[in-house]
Amino acid sequence: MAVWGTGYVATKLGLQYASPFTFLTLRFSFGLLCLAPVVALWRPRWPQTRVELRHVVVAGLLMHAVQLGASHYAQYLGMSAGVTALVISTQPLLTAIIASRWLHARLAPGQWAGVAIGLAGVALVVWHKIDIREVTAASFTATVIAVLGVTAATLYQRTFAPHVDLKAAAVVQFAATVVVLAPLAAAVEGFRVQWSWALLGAIAFLVVFASFLAVSALHMLMRHGEATRVTSLMYLPPIFAVLAELALFHVVPSALTLAGIAVTCAGVAMAVWTRK
Repeated sequence: MAVWGTGYVATKLGLQYASPFTFLTLRFSFGLLCLAPVVALWRPRWPQTRVELRHVVVAGLLMHAVQLGASHYAQYLGMSAGVTALVISTQPLLTAIIASRWLHARLAPGQWAGVAIGLAGVALVVWHKIDIREVTAASFTATVIAVLGVTAATLYQRTFAPHVDLKAAAVVQFAATVVVLAPLAAAVEGFRVQWSWALLGAIAFLVVFASFLAVSALHMLMRHGEATRVTSLMYLPPIFAVLAELALFHVVPSALTLAGIAVTCAGVAMAVWTRK
């Protein structure tokens, strides 16, 4: 959660030097280079059938190409950080609705209340960053596509590829994402890059911590926990973003933000708590 909270800052930095599709193509190409020695030393279990391979590819494209492509494009268009965080934070509510309706998950009343309270807390945390004037139809649509993409990706992989080797999945999904995004980067953006150490640092941070560690941790948690309980943790990244701003830029949170942090934590606790 801390990685996703600070990842927004790294993405914003990287997009100053490369357009969204180009930036993502570089990011996942670098990810494949980093994975090469890993899979050489610790051989993964590759998908055994075409069906299993197809499920892994679909989950990866939803997570990386659709979700990140849409969210980066919205950020590139200047989407308000507060609106982005608030829309993305609807994922636990969306997951709860889908899981209870179609995946036969049974949520206690306290969990439903926790999901609602957590979302209200996030709204308080990011309230000072919500600027409707920065929202356009294109950026808002892209943000909605992003939240639908990440929700579909997590539930799809949990349902259709729950036991896939995460190292093998990362290789397959990174490669599929590059195959899809590289032509878009060339055709739409001309693959223009302003090389800088800041760009390379942003790519390295996002690959190692977000694409490797955070996504793998999310899938591991989804394997061993209820979907709603796990995705309710997605309420926490805005809190870590506030802490990062305090540590890096000395931005002191307001009383409303502190109240929002307390409400968010209470909501997450209610969503993840279950009777023994």
